[in-house]
Amino acid sequence: MEKANLLIEKLNDKDVNVRLSSLRALKAMIDSGELEAPVQGNDVNNHIHTIYSFSPYSPTKAVWMAYQAGLKTAGIMDHDSLSGAREFIEAASILNLLSTIGVECRVKMSDTPLVGRRINNPDQDSIAYMALHGIPHQYIDTVVEFFKPYVAARNERNRKMIDNINALTEPYGITTSFDNDVVPLSMFHEGGSITERHLLFAVAKNIVAKFGKGPQVVSFLEDEMKVPLSSKVKGFLNDSENDVYEYDLLGALKSNMVEKFYINATDECPDVREIIALSEKIHAFSAYAYLGDVGDSVTGDKKTQKFEDDYLDVLFETLKELKYTAVTYMPSRNTMDQLRRVRALCEKYDFFQISGEDINSPRQSFICMAQRNPEFKNLYDATMTLIEREKRLTDENV
Repeated sequence: MEKANLLIEKLNDKDVNVRLSSLRALKAMIDSGELEAPVQGNDVNNHIHTIYSFSPYSPTKAVWMAYQAGLKTAGIMDHDSLSGAREFIEAASILNLLSTIGVECRVKMSDTPLVGRRINNPDQDSIAYMALHGIPHQYIDTVVEFFKPYVAARNERNRKMIDNINALTEPYGITTSFDNDVVPLSMFHEGGSITERHLLFAVAKNIVAKFGKGPQVVSFLEDEMKVPLSSKVKGFLNDSENDVYEYDLLGALKSNMVEKFYINATDECPDVREIIALSEKIHAFSAYAYLGDVGDSVTGDKKTQKFEDDYLDVLFETLKELKYTAVTYMPSRNTMDQLRRVRALCEKYDFFQISGEDINSPRQSFICMAQRNPEFKNLYDATMTLIEREKRLTDENV
């Protein structure tokens, strides 16, 4: 097992060639019987983030985690970036795992009936998250080039938000540098994006560097930064032996601190019609990402908040008018009443339904247990349709 553990550690190496060669070595160990193969089920996940946006996992490591979890299929979904897609595809091929590729972004809804509404973005009105699913592989570079100016604009805002964060933390001796602390946590040098999670992960690391792990951090957050902590999160942060401490700290900061430093996104968000046009050009599904009103956040980084549910009929009418082709949702994030309502509207407006469990934290399971409900069988079938369509359009080179 020592050999396997060393190879698994290299799946997150800085060099993509080391990552993939390590995966091939692990597969050889499995094929020879030296390492036990996981039992594959029928679970699918089309929304796995990697280090090309924010995640503990390289594309290779993400595929390995999906494979070890017994997934039948896995899909990459990074913010404003498709730069990890080829690695993801190659890693999935090594493990004989079915894969699909996509990209997630935020779009302006200012020139639609949704203007002024809190849609599915916790931080800003008139801005919506959406995903392009099932991108034929010959369009990877097209998508990468499309998002480059938006990523550059995003970094201009990131720098300003770091200034805002420092205004909050400098009185306590904590200063974060965008160039020295944030950028090295990202894959920006290889076409990755830098998100608010990167900013807060850098802050989390600096907090731990100053206070260590444990009660001192909890005291700093609650007494000085006035960050409210749930009993669950407080338990994580009081545990100095917590292996994923900085990710839990990031979750606490994201849930309760963003509004104190957030600057509205403008130039980095294309108009929704631009993304719809891109999706049509590359023959991808344009999918609205349903969030729904949030109660107790399963990932610990979303506070109780209302989103689309009060105007869901208007939302779906608008999506149809804008020529969206799909809706993506996560069964574990919502109540059955919410999900049944969304599914009924998808059927009414003839939207393709796509599932995905938003993986960007080591505490998250790659398997969505809620999706095993027979009521969601259509999501398994839809994933196979998505993958088959993506392969066909890639092979046809449309």
